[in-house]
Amino acid sequence: MRANRMISTMLGLALAGVLTTAPVSAQSTAHTHMGHVADAFGNTPDGRGLLPTAIAEAEVAATHAGLALRDLTNLDAIKRHTGHVLHAVDPNEMAEGPGLGYGVRRAAEGVVRHIEMAGSDDSASENVQLHSRHVATAAGNTVQRVDEIVALARRIMSVGSAEDAAPMMEELAAVAGQLVTGLDANGDGRIGWQEAEGGLQQAEQHMNLMKRGEGMGG
Repeated sequence: MRANRMISTMLGLALAGVLTTAPVSAQSTAHTHMGHVADAFGNTPDGRGLLPTAIAEAEVAATHAGLALRDLTNLDAIKRHTGHVLHAVDPNEMAEGPGLGYGVRRAAEGVVRHIEMAGSDDSASENVQLHSRHVATAAGNTVQRVDEIVALARRIMSVGSAEDAAPMMEELAAVAGQLVTGLDANGDGRIGWQEAEGGLQQAEQHMNLMKRGEGMGG
């Protein structure tokens, strides 16, 4: 009888161990995807996170859009810097340039994909579920802005005069700036994470809130 009680106790402890460790393992999956977004990812330049990669590329795009604005009478300069912007947002559109060679589009799409996987994980906390939607929305806005930039850049590359290129370059530069900062689309004096508003800065803010809520710093 004593031996049977010992066996039962051991089995109970083993089962308790399984039940205790399973949620931790599942939660770690959500944290892994969070790490891919915020901290490190295998195929990015220098292995940095998808979100820092997107921000770095967006800053290159905004810088070169600003350089093009310095002389809107110089078509060659406008087109040269437009090419640099294209490379930074999507190297498939322009193979060479001053960016990292990864592109805002690819990085932001990766942010959306991995943060949605984090938020949909079975054991994701309410904190992860909440902020993953905010991060995904802001990053999704960024992908849409890349689409706008590519469309404008293609038109700029096709025109034959600086006069025709100048207004499109001004519009492109405005959108390039919004890649990071977002846009106060509803005019309420603030930029939130919501659709049409949030940019990479808002994605980063909510990523940090999510990490702090999970005890991961941020």
